[in-house]
Amino acid sequence: MDNQEMAEPLVYRRVLLTVDEDDNTSSERAFRYATTVAHDYDAPLGICSVLESEDINIFDSLTPSKLREKRAHVEAVVAKYVQLAEQKGVQNVQPLVYEGGDVDDVILDRVIPDFKPDLLVTGADTQFPHSKIAGAIGPRLAKKAPISVIVVR
Repeated sequence: MDNQEMAEPLVYRRVLLTVDEDDNTSSERAFRYATTVAHDYDAPLGICSVLESEDINIFDSLTPSKLREKRAHVEAVVAKYVQLAEQKGVQNVQPLVYEGGDVDDVILDRVIPDFKPDLLVTGADTQFPHSKIAGAIGPRLAKKAPISVIVVR
């Protein structure tokens, strides 16, 4: 173990926050942590949400106006978080809205390579009675991501 390396602070240069428009409690806690880190380190903050394919039923997927409505809702949620981050003094905030596929796969395969963060902040996911895999996205990201992950409970 190199004592010099151990004495160096661990500083994050780019922070990615994932928000779930269906889970305000989890997203708000993760937001508070991510904006604190981004502000304190003067790091760019990407705020990401994924339009989940399972949130779109077959009929909605065939109706362009329904898809636009769902996409606009996710974009509005992300825009609100961006606005709040800027109000908290984060200088460089980027909205990131993606769609299609499983949320964790989209984040791992598309968002991380595009934004190139070195820290991913995600909520622990509040359990919902209607969800088949409640609470699973945060831990899956922590297990699979090639970067540091903070799961905020």
